[in-house]
Amino acid sequence: MKFFKKTDLILIGLALLAAFNSCAPAPIEEHLRQNWVYGPIDKVYEVPQIAGTVFFVAPDGDPLADGLSLENPTTIEEAIARVVTGDAIVMRGGIYRTGNLTFNQGITIQPYLDEKPVLNGSKVAAKWTQVKDGLWVTEWPYLFPAGTEPWWRREREEQFTPMHRFNNDGVFIDGQYLQSAANTNEVNEGTFFVDYDKGRIYIGTNPEGRSIEITAFRKAIYRTIGEVHGRVSDGRGPVIRGLTITQYPDTMVHIAGYYPQGISDARIHGKDVVGTVLENNIFSNCFRIGVFVIGDSLIMRNNKIYNTNTEGLYIVASSDVLLERNIFKFNNIERWTGFFPAAVKIFNQSHRVVCRENLVIDHPYSNGIWYDVGNYAGVFVNNWIEGVGKATKPFSKETIWPSLNGFFWEISSTAIAAGNVFVNNDQGIMVLNAADAKMYNNTFINSPVTIARDTRGDVVDRFGWHITTGPGVEARDGHVFSNNLLYMDEHTQRPMLYVWQPNVLCERTPNPQLAAMNNNVFIQQNTPRDFPLILWSPFQNEACQAQLLSVQELHELHPEFSADCRFLDANTEQVFVDRAANDFRLHPDFARNLQTVTMPEEVAQSLLKMVRDFRRPGAFPHR
Repeated sequence: MKFFKKTDLILIGLALLAAFNSCAPAPIEEHLRQNWVYGPIDKVYEVPQIAGTVFFVAPDGDPLADGLSLENPTTIEEAIARVVTGDAIVMRGGIYRTGNLTFNQGITIQPYLDEKPVLNGSKVAAKWTQVKDGLWVTEWPYLFPAGTEPWWRREREEQFTPMHRFNNDGVFIDGQYLQSAANTNEVNEGTFFVDYDKGRIYIGTNPEGRSIEITAFRKAIYRTIGEVHGRVSDGRGPVIRGLTITQYPDTMVHIAGYYPQGISDARIHGKDVVGTVLENNIFSNCFRIGVFVIGDSLIMRNNKIYNTNTEGLYIVASSDVLLERNIFKFNNIERWTGFFPAAVKIFNQSHRVVCRENLVIDHPYSNGIWYDVGNYAGVFVNNWIEGVGKATKPFSKETIWPSLNGFFWEISSTAIAAGNVFVNNDQGIMVLNAADAKMYNNTFINSPVTIARDTRGDVVDRFGWHITTGPGVEARDGHVFSNNLLYMDEHTQRPMLYVWQPNVLCERTPNPQLAAMNNNVFIQQNTPRDFPLILWSPFQNEACQAQLLSVQELHELHPEFSADCRFLDANTEQVFVDRAANDFRLHPDFARNLQTVTMPEEVAQSLLKMVRDFRRPGAFPHR
């Protein structure tokens, strides 16, 4: 495998984003455009040379055809019913308005050559009746009423997220999704209303001359572990590549398996479906979870997942997973509150999940990548995280909630986060009620870092068993924060580092959460600051926290910390090669004045780099 310099990889990815309405503010030099990109890569998929059977399908395929030749394609539904382990389905280009494609075999699904097959979960709504000015109605037999989770705080959140938002129906006008409305009086050009009793959908846009589609299939692809089509599951995951899957109300790809409710033996979970590969796919416009997977040895590479709602990707109880070079963009499209959405959620009993070289951008209403309870040995390296939450959100020293976090490591043990770039996020990294998170050589631009613990876990709360899957209250420590570079401009008035615990824990957990903290560089443009540089707990006062204005103050409190940390007043032109082009390599003149350090071998290995490549703080190599 060929690896380029991290700077090249970041810039290449940003160049690609121009095609996806990216946030990259400037063009990238042509000489930096290499063969490696984030997100889907256009490929020519030759017909697989396999021992099994190849079935050819087309949008207008004949269900009575055998599908064994390109000239005689069958339908995707018929092929799914016939395939067995080792077979492949080759899809001709075009739109397949279908769904609930259920199988339990280790098969391959791919395009024919460079054609573009699209699985679309909606049907065209062509018959509309005008009710009055600005209101049209159609009869619709495919409806997906749903509700919220039992832990959702209706008494608190309904004023922000009305209950109808939890239904899963979707309406698209010229490809643009609408938001739901509570009744016909709320319907306008951007909303729709569903009358479930009468099976009717109302819109506020004149349908004449417009393409109007409404969701009609719950899922696109469902890899079940149950018996289906007269066959039992073979335990092998599918290979799905080169597809576009869009406009489904529930889930686009669902890989089923045993879902443990608490701590589970790794020999039991993740084994129902092993080895799923999702590569070069586009998943978009889904009103719940884009892709849901339970199963070891998952590989997701060069996909794009965008316009999803609760999660773009949800992984549960899965080990030895690789997420690499994917684009995750705009989750929580319905702007639910009180629901804890994430572009990627890696959930309970997942071990050794590696997130490497992904692009996570434009998530103003969602977390980024969240390792959520019961995780072990996570690796989060070389990712670019931008626009998660709002970096200008007001800051409170009383609580860490609510917050939206680029990388969130919660109620879990042992992680490496290194070589990542965080730009304009509500919080770059959040480590909460966890142990042994090692954070090395990251670059934070207007993206604070929070390391926190509280009393959660002493008693079972509304999330039940969740808190029991991670370290206990007294074991939430061992973190390392070293060799990082943190920069804030004059518009981001917040602490750069927030090490927090409530005052009720001050006597119970009097020792620092960090095991090591050194060689970090804190840079603020246009000091003096209106906020402390570091907010630190525990500290023996009523609030259990100290507001520190310099790294020297922290060193005086704890001589083992910050001996070689630095705080500088500098502007972007002095620090970075080209801030306007998102090039956050250190300016050579600036880098020369920084102390060289040695990166631990285990961290360098996770970055797929040599130790000598990282001798100065930040995400970019400087020898």
